[in-house]
Amino acid sequence: MTSKMNKYPNNIEQHLPMKRSNIHTIILLAIFSFYASLAMAQKTLPHIKNSAYRCGEKLTFRVHYGVIDAGECSLEIKAPFEKVGPRDVYHVVGIGKSLGAFNWFFKVEDRYETFLDADAISPWVFIRRVNEGGYKITQDYSFNPYKNTVSTGKEVKEVPDNIQDLLSSFYYARTLDYNNLKEGDVLTIEIFLDNKIYPMGIKYLGKQTIETKLGTFPCMKFSPQLQKGRIFKDQEGMTLWISDDLNHLPIRVESELLIGSIKIDLSSYSGLANIINKTQ
Repeated sequence: MTSKMNKYPNNIEQHLPMKRSNIHTIILLAIFSFYASLAMAQKTLPHIKNSAYRCGEKLTFRVHYGVIDAGECSLEIKAPFEKVGPRDVYHVVGIGKSLGAFNWFFKVEDRYETFLDADAISPWVFIRRVNEGGYKITQDYSFNPYKNTVSTGKEVKEVPDNIQDLLSSFYYARTLDYNNLKEGDVLTIEIFLDNKIYPMGIKYLGKQTIETKLGTFPCMKFSPQLQKGRIFKDQEGMTLWISDDLNHLPIRVESELLIGSIKIDLSSYSGLANIINKTQ
């Protein structure tokens, strides 16, 4: 088995942060699962057409809590492709952190990673490190899309076809065709989160043009159905504006929290797969 894996020198464990041996184990399990499933030839993974993004894309955002400049976050598709066996994989890293005086109120240091099959647009590995006001989460999931299973490190759970993790769900959603949506239509994406399967509904609210510091963007407007409780005020407390072009970029997010509200605006972008639709 070792000699087989060495055949692919660009394996995904090469780019993980150091001192994370448990995550290296998760990566190796994903590779072992690939070869075991391939040998059993259980099924063929689907092909999902993707023209919305590519390796090298980087998006940055500013987070505002009321009138306070509270934080920043980024989403980056590392270049070049990583590998699970011979399959090309997007390595996506999402980082969020609080800024300045807001650290005294509610310090945030979050890191999310997904290793997303470039053809099937389904995850192989999901890594979650959350530290929000002292509330900490550590999760390492290894997905096997051939077997429809996910290993949490403590147990193996069965999951449906096309299951997504919290981060990969965003990139899967960007590949969808929105041309025939009508106001009130709800798209559903199944997500594996906190050891459970959540059907996340995304309600289409129509089209709207919004102005930001980057310019004026024709957008599609959505309302994701959220997990009510620790942070969010209600299930439909978030509004999301997505660029009405081939990139399907998140331009703005607004959300009502249990205490206050936040607004997140796209502040910079690079490495896009398509020309962005905006006016100055």
